[in-house]
Amino acid sequence: MNKLLVVFAAGCFGALMNSLVVWLFGKYGISTILDVAIAPHLTLAWLYPRIVWGGIWGILFILPFLNNEEQWLLKGSLLSLFPTAVQLFYIFPIIAGKGMAGMDLGMLTPLLVFFFNWVWGIMTAYAIKVSPAAY
Repeated sequence: MNKLLVVFAAGCFGALMNSLVVWLFGKYGISTILDVAIAPHLTLAWLYPRIVWGGIWGILFILPFLNNEEQWLLKGSLLSLFPTAVQLFYIFPIIAGKGMAGMDLGMLTPLLVFFFNWVWGIMTAYAIKVSPAAY
């Protein structure tokens, strides 16, 4: 149970960091410069589901591979590919109607999604690494 709580909380933290990066990219026009139409407003309605889903995705960190303390960055990077694939090949085309891989939002959308979810993965892995709870 302790592991589950740690990875869920770490996933929530990773999602908060991811969301702040997504918001900052929109606020400071980085997404616009890259011709990608992703510029959300920082509201609780936008933030809350992202944090919950980040925690749910954090459960992936229970998987028993790359648990060596030096491999946390690699594990976070690899596990970030799961939410990336769901975003690009399920949420954007089927749920949001933004085309395969979100291409209706701009040609570099997949690159930004990879980057944003990588932020989630490494921040989640880092939170687990520094967690005082026995993981």
